[in-house]
Amino acid sequence: MIKVVSYGSGNVNAITNIYKRLNIPCEVASNHHQLTSATKLVLPGVGAFDQTMRLINNSGMREHIEILVLQEKVPILGVCVGMQIMARRSDEGTSAGLGWVDGAVERLDTSELRHRPHLPHMGWNRIHRTHNAPILNNVDDSRGFYFLHSYCFKCDNSSNILATSSYGREFTAAIVSGNIFGFQFHPEKSHQNGIHVFKNFAELS
Repeated sequence: MIKVVSYGSGNVNAITNIYKRLNIPCEVASNHHQLTSATKLVLPGVGAFDQTMRLINNSGMREHIEILVLQEKVPILGVCVGMQIMARRSDEGTSAGLGWVDGAVERLDTSELRHRPHLPHMGWNRIHRTHNAPILNNVDDSRGFYFLHSYCFKCDNSSNILATSSYGREFTAAIVSGNIFGFQFHPEKSHQNGIHVFKNFAELS
């Protein structure tokens, strides 16, 4: 069963509604008891890094999520800040991240942009895959996805970069590390491309 983690941050309803339209079983998990039957996890996120870490630390679910992800290797998909907190730390705050993927979150470099306001990076942008992965099957890279962010994930190891995008300079748009996936963009706001991503994630073996 796919479980969308509800810890006080993120577009939970939008994600569950997509799975309902796809007729794919999906439930919201708001406590550790509801995580026990999870075969896949979606970790949404909206807002600032420190606030998001505080919410997940106070949710009573972090330990159980980490057992599922790190020990039982349950696939997880992090969205926006839900991806960023998978890093060790962020320039946006002082809290330690989950540290699941080697890297840090940095402020977007806007030095090559001519027009203000430079941040946030908001709107549709194409992606560039660094390698093929089933989670991006049937995605139209040129149409891309909807972004809304001022910070990005800088991976220590380039093999963890699944796709990039450009805003002034190239930045990481998607990450992968074994069973761990993260997207800087919002697939739940990205129409057909986003629907493909959620369907592909559900079908991962």
